[in-house]
Amino acid sequence: MLYLLASAGANTEFFERHYRWLIVSITIFLLLLIGVVGFLLGRLRRRLKTGEFGSKLALRLLMVFSLMAILPGVLIYSISVQFLEKSIESWFDVKVDRALEGGLTLGQTVLDNLLEELQKKAQVAALDLAEPASFPLTVLNQLLIQSQIQEATLFNQEGKVIAFTSLDDAVLFPEIPNTEAMRHIRMQKNYSAVETLADNTLYLRVLVPVNVLSAEEDIRVLQVLQRVPPSIARNAEIVQAGFSDYQELMLSRQGLTRLYSATLTLALLLALFSALACAFLISEKLSAPLGLLAEGTRAVAQGDFSRRHQVHSTDEFGILTESFNLMTEQLAAARTIAQQHQQEVENARAYLENILANLSSGVIVFDKALRIRAVNQSAEQILQIPLISFEGLTMEECAEQESGLRLLAAEIRGGFDSEEAGEWQRQVLHFTADKEQVLLLRGSRLPQASGGGGVVVFDDITSLLQVQRTVAWGEVARRLAHEIKNPLTPIQLSAERLQHKLVSKLDEPDAKILKRSTETIVSQVEALKRMVNEFREYARVPELELCQVDVNRLVREVLALYQMSDNTENESPQPPITLELAGEISPVRGDPARLRQVIHNLLQNAQDALTGMEDARITVQTRSVSNGIELSVIDNGKGFPEQVRAHAFEPYVTTKPRGTGLGLPIVKKIVDEHSGTIKIQNIQPHGAQISITLPALPCSTPQPSTKTA
Repeated sequence: MLYLLASAGANTEFFERHYRWLIVSITIFLLLLIGVVGFLLGRLRRRLKTGEFGSKLALRLLMVFSLMAILPGVLIYSISVQFLEKSIESWFDVKVDRALEGGLTLGQTVLDNLLEELQKKAQVAALDLAEPASFPLTVLNQLLIQSQIQEATLFNQEGKVIAFTSLDDAVLFPEIPNTEAMRHIRMQKNYSAVETLADNTLYLRVLVPVNVLSAEEDIRVLQVLQRVPPSIARNAEIVQAGFSDYQELMLSRQGLTRLYSATLTLALLLALFSALACAFLISEKLSAPLGLLAEGTRAVAQGDFSRRHQVHSTDEFGILTESFNLMTEQLAAARTIAQQHQQEVENARAYLENILANLSSGVIVFDKALRIRAVNQSAEQILQIPLISFEGLTMEECAEQESGLRLLAAEIRGGFDSEEAGEWQRQVLHFTADKEQVLLLRGSRLPQASGGGGVVVFDDITSLLQVQRTVAWGEVARRLAHEIKNPLTPIQLSAERLQHKLVSKLDEPDAKILKRSTETIVSQVEALKRMVNEFREYARVPELELCQVDVNRLVREVLALYQMSDNTENESPQPPITLELAGEISPVRGDPARLRQVIHNLLQNAQDALTGMEDARITVQTRSVSNGIELSVIDNGKGFPEQVRAHAFEPYVTTKPRGTGLGLPIVKKIVDEHSGTIKIQNIQPHGAQISITLPALPCSTPQPSTKTA
């Protein structure tokens, strides 16, 4: 259509018939292209608005391709319009106009001269024909022979042929003059013109009147035809056609400018919108694999290595896609291996953490600057300090926040600063809020390949030392009981026999002395027997008779004995005992006789601590706790001195003037035999509480507590 549009400007007939339809059809096609481009723009806008991956890349490629098409197109269009305007202006130059007019005038002058000459010949022949005695045909033949005239004809006034002659034998009939020529003849005027006859040959036609002197005849008309020389006719036609075309161009000068400008504009718009549509398609085609690769890259960045793209070409895009698929496959394999290694490391770490968490010993890991890196739960439980919150601090910094860590920090620092080859061992005292602990520290330096530092493992050996002391005291007590008990009975019998044999033979003063001496010996022997019995009880290997025991009932049975003792011995009243027993607590598994001895010893200690005090009172409590049944004996006495409380369960530690210090050790031994625990604490403002916890057997839901006195 663009080709036809460009051709229509040079073909007037084609231009006349088809130019308008070409303009309409091209405009419709242009609108169609505009609609296609608008649709593509709308689709791209929706993709950008929804954030579809690859849309920005497609937009960038579209802008690049559009600029590559628009900028050269606009440049060529501008140059073409300028060139067209200047070319059209050059067509209508003044020199061309004058040259065409001069050529046309020159041709016209030549033809006028030929017509004038032919007219003179026709007038001479008309005078000869006016003679009455003349023969028309003879005169016409002579005119053709003498003047090289193509054709001569004599007509009457009505246009009938009187005489006719022609150089061309093929011409049988003369050329009839037109009405205008005959009008000139009737007006006695000559007629001359340059005409084109039926054979498209240019002729000179001249008509002159022939006036006959006879009154009987009308005016005759002589017509003379002479062919214009071919060269002159051809040149005249060329000049005439050129001049006509030039005049037409002159008339359509502005129209031509607008015509060619519109043609160029339509061509530019068609080219630009076609280029835009192609740019859309090319950008989408180019951005599609790049967008897929970019999307795959984003997926890889997010950890998804499962993206695989099909290779549709063998060019650079295909190679790039294949390389991307290979890369993702290798990354997936590497991640699988890394995950396996990480899982192995996590399993090893979890295994190690599980070991550390279930390890009864406390573990503290330090870096090379002796800053805490890791701590297990046992370390916190042993030290009763939240060491996990101190991670990243040195032991000295921890000691500034927890004063109880000063000794431990000093021993750890001394151990790692010592000259020992990698491993060291120390024993240190650690004081908590309610007890004194003996810790056994074992330290070791870590290899430099793992980052250096060290690890400290420690255990609370307080119970172990106490057990060792208990075993040692038990052995001592057993041997002492064995060595002391044997001579006691003979000594007592000998003293009684001496008194019995000699008391009647001595005078009264000596008898009194003897009696007093023997009584002293007997009383001291009895004291030694009691001490030996306590030693034997402390050293005795337990043979427990275990059964289900109701602690509340057992306490009431023991308290009943104390109430009977108060009723019979009014000389030394005992402090009142208050019972605060939980209702329907779970039973325990134990030896009732041994547990009665525990309750009896605790009550006896409480009574001894309240001797001579006014407003003295003792409270016995039982309650259910998370790990069993708790039995507590509480008094409002002076409490335990600190130096005694720390060693209260060791033999021969007592505040009584005549005590052996074996009461609480025996209680502790019996409680340990029943898998229980015992705890001593002072009560503010004064008083003491000894609490025993025994493991409970399953039972029904506890009832509300009761209080009796």
